[in-house]
Amino acid sequence: MQRRTLIVLVISQVLGTIGLGVAPTIGILLAGEVTDSEAWAGLARTGSTLGAALFGVPLGTLAARRGRRLGLATGWWVAAVGAGLLVVAAQWQMLVPLFLGLLMTGAGTAASLQARFTATDLATPRTRARSLALVMWVGAFGTVIGPNLGVPGAALGAATGLSTFGAAFLIAAVASALAGAVVLVMLRPDPLDVLARRQQDALGATPERPALGTVEPPRRFERLSRVLAEMRVNREARTALVALLTAQAVMVALMTMTPVHVEHHGGSLTIIGLTISLHVVGMFGLAPVVGVLVDRLGPRGVVGIGVAILGASLGLSIFASASLSGVMAALILLGLGWSFLNVAGSALFSAAVAERSRAASQGGADALSNLCGALAAFASGPLMAATSFSVLGVLSAVVTVPLLILVLRPGAWGTSRTAPR
Repeated sequence: MQRRTLIVLVISQVLGTIGLGVAPTIGILLAGEVTDSEAWAGLARTGSTLGAALFGVPLGTLAARRGRRLGLATGWWVAAVGAGLLVVAAQWQMLVPLFLGLLMTGAGTAASLQARFTATDLATPRTRARSLALVMWVGAFGTVIGPNLGVPGAALGAATGLSTFGAAFLIAAVASALAGAVVLVMLRPDPLDVLARRQQDALGATPERPALGTVEPPRRFERLSRVLAEMRVNREARTALVALLTAQAVMVALMTMTPVHVEHHGGSLTIIGLTISLHVVGMFGLAPVVGVLVDRLGPRGVVGIGVAILGASLGLSIFASASLSGVMAALILLGLGWSFLNVAGSALFSAAVAERSRAASQGGADALSNLCGALAAFASGPLMAATSFSVLGVLSAVVTVPLLILVLRPGAWGTSRTAPR
């Protein structure tokens, strides 16, 4: 069942992330074209990130109530509708469909993030991190393909009369819709249902006396309070959450302003594109290796390595920001540090949270992570305009200090590696 689950998740991730890959490239260009205002375009560009934060908790609670299949499929289908609105925005230069479309594509990001947690539901403690990392890794294929949809978009546009941008988003809409269909049809049995039955069998539960820890659909007003209560009493989950939020905030803050900084130092669009591409390779290229390391060394050791790599990246950002090669190396290390922190933090969080609130808590963690990313993106522009890229690196280093303190405190990581509570 775990092998089948991973196969379905791999297929849906590749399809769905093709659509997601359009937003940071063609979506940015479309935002500038439709708004004709740098301020409004900047707000539009963060729409998908805000959407991921907005949809994270609802999709997580939907999974807790109705299963992973419906939660993931709904996320991909909402993203498909969002891509459809972007077709309208591109074709008729409409502002409202632009903002709504980018916001709704964020549901696809939330689904993609929750897919990596789905990979851990039926995994053994010794393979949990590598299963999670595999799903993250294959998502990079779609992320690489998505930005290049302009070429097939031009061909499809010539055949249909759509603009190049509109045709590209039409392809994205179809890909996201197919990802949802694959999950809904093929992800059987539902991993959360299987997990609940295993717990019942292990603890001798009956229909009249459910097993302790069985996945329960939370009541409407209990969902957020349950997640917050989990964070208050669960030290390992809090530690994992700090790792996830730190990685996202630092990565987004520096990555967002790198194109502007490189351009100011005479870098061409080719250099900017190459720098961001290498950064993405750093984020996802070694994810399976990082997963194996987490399973063997434990989350604390891998987070420690991630903090060290992040420190090297920030050092280059501070002291070598005038060199294009230095900035490029900093971005590669930034992506790699993010990968170590994200895989280890996600694996620890998945293992630490109680089963009855697992899906809702995971959705909440993703929502907070994306919200931190959106806030970092908003803040990084004015900060760099008022200071410099080096100062932005210094401020990012300050943000990592709490996580460094946690790495030095063994008690924050529990007594087991990634074994379930």
